[in-house]
Amino acid sequence: MNSFSIQNFGCRVNQAESFEWAEGFQRRGLRLEQDSGLGDLVIVNTCTLTGRADRDARKFIRKVLRENPRARVVVAGCLAERNPREFDMIPGVWKVIPNSEKASLPERLFPQAEAATGIDIRSFRSRALLKVQDGCSGACTFCIIPKVRGKSASLPKVEALSRIERFESQGFKEIVLTGIHLCSYGHDLTPRSSLLELLGEVERMSGEFKVRLSSLDPRWLPRPLLEHLATSSKICPHFHLSLQHGSERILEAMGRTSTISEYREIMAYLCGRSPSASLGADIIVGFPDETDEDFRATEDFLDGSPLSYFHVFSYSPRPGTVASGWKPVDEKTKKGRASCLRKISKRKNTAFRRSFRSEVLDGIVIQKDDHGAEVLTANYIDVRVPLCAAGEGEAVKVKIRKVTDRETNGEIIPPLPL
Repeated sequence: MNSFSIQNFGCRVNQAESFEWAEGFQRRGLRLEQDSGLGDLVIVNTCTLTGRADRDARKFIRKVLRENPRARVVVAGCLAERNPREFDMIPGVWKVIPNSEKASLPERLFPQAEAATGIDIRSFRSRALLKVQDGCSGACTFCIIPKVRGKSASLPKVEALSRIERFESQGFKEIVLTGIHLCSYGHDLTPRSSLLELLGEVERMSGEFKVRLSSLDPRWLPRPLLEHLATSSKICPHFHLSLQHGSERILEAMGRTSTISEYREIMAYLCGRSPSASLGADIIVGFPDETDEDFRATEDFLDGSPLSYFHVFSYSPRPGTVASGWKPVDEKTKKGRASCLRKISKRKNTAFRRSFRSEVLDGIVIQKDDHGAEVLTANYIDVRVPLCAAGEGEAVKVKIRKVTDRETNGEIIPPLPL
C-alpha cells in the first residue's frame, strides 16, 4: 500500500481528526493523494447529524468502490459508530472504525510501521486544525451526537498548547481550534480549566499566527469570554453561533435553555466591540410542530440580526433521540422554509461583503490553481485573486475590489519594502 486519501463529511472536528491522520499516514510511508477517491487506502470520515449526511457518505463509498475497486476502504466517524453493521456487510469495505478508536487510526491500521521523523510532510490543509474537545454532555432533544461521541472530553491544556506551538513552528499562519461543544472545554479536566483560560495562554504565545474558533454555544458565553473573543489580537473576528431557532417555544422544545433577548445581547456585544467581525449561525427549520408563527419569528429574528450568514438545516429525525417520535412537519413546508431563510442569508452575506469594498484585510492563501488563488480573510470572506507569488498557507493583505451575490474579487497588496 503506497498511497492514501481522506474524504470528510460533517463538522470541523472531523476535519481536525483527518488533519492529524494525514500526518500519521505520511510518517508511515504513505503518499497523500489530493483526490479523495484515489489512493490504495481511502478513509471516509462520516457524519450522521442529518439524513442527508448519511446519504452523502453512502453515495461516496459506493462511488469509490465502483471507480477504485482495488482500494482498501476504511469507514470511520459518527455514521460508522451509529450503524457499523451496515458497512461490515458491504464487499470492499476493509475496516469499520468506531469513534473510540479514531484517535490512533494510523497506528491501528499499520501497527508494524514505525513513524518516521525528519521527513517532509505534505499538509492536508493550508490551515492547521486542532481538536481540543470532543463529545457533548448536553441533552438537546434533536441531537444524536452525545450518543455517538459520548460525553464532553477535553484535550489537556499542556498538550493543546504543545500542539499549537508545533503548528506555529511548522509555519502555519492560522490554527483552527475545534470541538463538538467547544465552549465546554476544560470543565472535565482536573484541575478544571476553561476555554477562556486556554485562549489566554494562547494569547501570550509568541509567533505571528491567528486562531479561528469553530462553533460557539451562546448558552456558554459569559461576559469575560465574550470580551476576550472580541478584543483578542490573535483570534480571528469570525464567530459562528449554534443558535438553532428564533422561536422561544421551539427552543424550549429543543431543550435549549436560551432566550432570543440573550441571543441579541451576545450579537450586539460582539459587533459593538469587533465591528469588522463576521457572525454566523446554525439554524434548523421544520422542527416537529413548528408552526407558521414559529417560522415567522425565526425569519424576523434572522432578518433583523447582524448575522452575516447562516447555515440552514432542514430538521431530520435521528433514531434514538427524543424528538424523533414527535409530529413531523411535511417535507414541502420544510423545503420552502429552508429556501426562504437561505435567500435571506445570501442577501445579508452579500451586504456584509460589500461593506468591505476597497478595504484591505488580513487573510490566508487557502488554495491556488492555474488561474489564480483563493484568500480567506480573518473575518471569513472568500476572495478570489489573480495569480500571486504567495504560497498556500501564507499570510497576505488583500484588497477587495468587486463584490457580487456569487463571489468576491480582489488583489493581494504587496508588503511595503523595509
